[in-house]
Amino acid sequence: MSGSEFLQWAATISLGLLTFAFLLTIIRILRGPTLPDRVLALDMLVSIGIAYIAVVAIKTDFSLYLDVAIALGLVGFLATVAFARYVQHRGLKRLDEAPSGKEAQK
Repeated sequence: MSGSEFLQWAATISLGLLTFAFLLTIIRILRGPTLPDRVLALDMLVSIGIAYIAVVAIKTDFSLYLDVAIALGLVGFLATVAFARYVQHRGLKRLDEAPSGKEAQK
């Protein structure tokens, strides 16, 4: 088996494993009991997408896909930061709305 054939087999196996990880992540997004679980799963989905693009770039020997993967990584990072700030703001808002100690005893 030559190096080129081995690389093609490894890329094919990697795509299969990434597809399986993608499906498991979709299940976590749908079943995630809390919003932070879903945000983490969406971040994982972006990471799997980046890996998928990188493997396709290796398999097709077309390096322009790597630029797309880098751009997706930047957008995914910004989306994760935005979601994290939203979750944090939502938690602080709930703390502000909670009754104080004396009001809770009435």
